[in-house]
Amino acid sequence: MNLRPSTVVIPQQCIKELSLTPLDSWANTSVEDIINTGSIVNLEFNKTRSESDPRELSEYPDIRLWSLHADAAYPWLPLILEHSTGQLVRHVAMLLPHQFSQQDGIRFGSESLELWMTHRLLLLDRWSMNYGLSARSAMIKMARALGYEIDSSFWVRIDNQSKK
Repeated sequence: MNLRPSTVVIPQQCIKELSLTPLDSWANTSVEDIINTGSIVNLEFNKTRSESDPRELSEYPDIRLWSLHADAAYPWLPLILEHSTGQLVRHVAMLLPHQFSQQDGIRFGSESLELWMTHRLLLLDRWSMNYGLSARSAMIKMARALGYEIDSSFWVRIDNQSKK
């Protein structure tokens, strides 16, 4: 698997048909490679948009539905989405209610981000542990990219629960 930074183009037809075929190469990547890859993927949505349309991508229902579909099929997707260019934030904006302003960018409701983040951490922790791996360091990086700090006691509680 070529694990260099890459752009995955999502053609308009795939958006319309909810086809996840542009992600096929990642779907066939080993769990270990997904965990260790880091944030290297950019999603580029090829959607015809009018120049006078001021909406952000997350405001297009068809792109949002495609993103929800991709996230449901590949819950590990946030682990590989590029952080510094806003790919991860844009993806989460497809999934959660948010506000957008020219000055502040995307602002998530603190409770919605906290719920999503907690759910994602639990999901990805169980997913990686099922393969005998840990994605915790990758999840910590993902969380930080969203401005979310994970208290170390969170993992202690998870580990104590799994021992029962």
